[in-house]
Amino acid sequence: MFRAGLKLLAGLVFVLAVSGATIWGVMALWFRGPEVEWARYLLCGSLAVLGFSTVVVRLWSGRNRTLIPYVLAFMLLLGWWNSIDAPLERDWAPDVARQVTGTIEGDILTLENVRDFAWREGDSDQNWITSSFDLSKLQSLDLFLSYWSRPSIAHFILSFGFEGGEYLAWSIEVKREADGVYSPIADMFKSNPIVIVAATEKDVIGLRTNIRKEDVQLFRLRTAPSSARRLLEEYVRDANELSVKPRWYNSITTNCTTVVFKMLDAIGDAPPFDWRIIVNGYLPEFGYERGAVNTDYTIEELRDLGSVSAKGQAYTLKPGYSEAIRAGVPSP
Repeated sequence: MFRAGLKLLAGLVFVLAVSGATIWGVMALWFRGPEVEWARYLLCGSLAVLGFSTVVVRLWSGRNRTLIPYVLAFMLLLGWWNSIDAPLERDWAPDVARQVTGTIEGDILTLENVRDFAWREGDSDQNWITSSFDLSKLQSLDLFLSYWSRPSIAHFILSFGFEGGEYLAWSIEVKREADGVYSPIADMFKSNPIVIVAATEKDVIGLRTNIRKEDVQLFRLRTAPSSARRLLEEYVRDANELSVKPRWYNSITTNCTTVVFKMLDAIGDAPPFDWRIIVNGYLPEFGYERGAVNTDYTIEELRDLGSVSAKGQAYTLKPGYSEAIRAGVPSP
């Protein structure tokens, strides 16, 4: 009986592995296969039939007669997939057209291509600037979550605060083409590269509070300046690498939240893995449990006090925006 159970388990693992690999392969061919429609249909259909027949033969006869052809086909598929490199030059959408880069000399960080757009409904005045920051005056780290669809998913932005009320926000985004759109499914299959945007808050936060009218929530983090500095330096290193060697965005493995947690791991401050890293709309609860925010309030109170969209819309996108949206938000 033990042998029979083991055989049944092995068969189940085989079927699940082949089925999962086939579904992934068909979707990869669909999104990244030939532009000629009939050729894409042919490749997707051929792999689906091969995978289905491999599963059926295994279930019907208990043998793996079609396994070798399937493995060879899948190896060819993986070879093709790994050969697809992210592009460096294309007709990018204006707001993600440039990758920020930076140099650090002593305590002075100098960034090129910091975004400082002036946003209006359906339009913007494009402005890319060079800015310098004294890292010895770095004081705070704030988390913005912009809820654009459902409460479980949000866009993740970190903002570094300096003496004198200056803020520098970092947003990891999809580098889409001028006529492109964001698709969570398509972006799991090498549809768009990733871009790291450094911007003024009036630009990157204001776009979401005042133009897109998203539900933006601010959480002020309990982070030592030394840790915030190491994270900022990691952002700069990663941005510099992307400027010469682009990488693909992936909705699951390489998105706005997971990349930041990889950076935290690189500087030795990574928290343990938690499901809320993926379902990032619940990151505030995760941070609350770890004492990363002001726990004198309940998490519901922090969400309510940290809701900044109405404040931003009332103040409008003008100098002083960062101070206006922080009014009444508990600090750590």
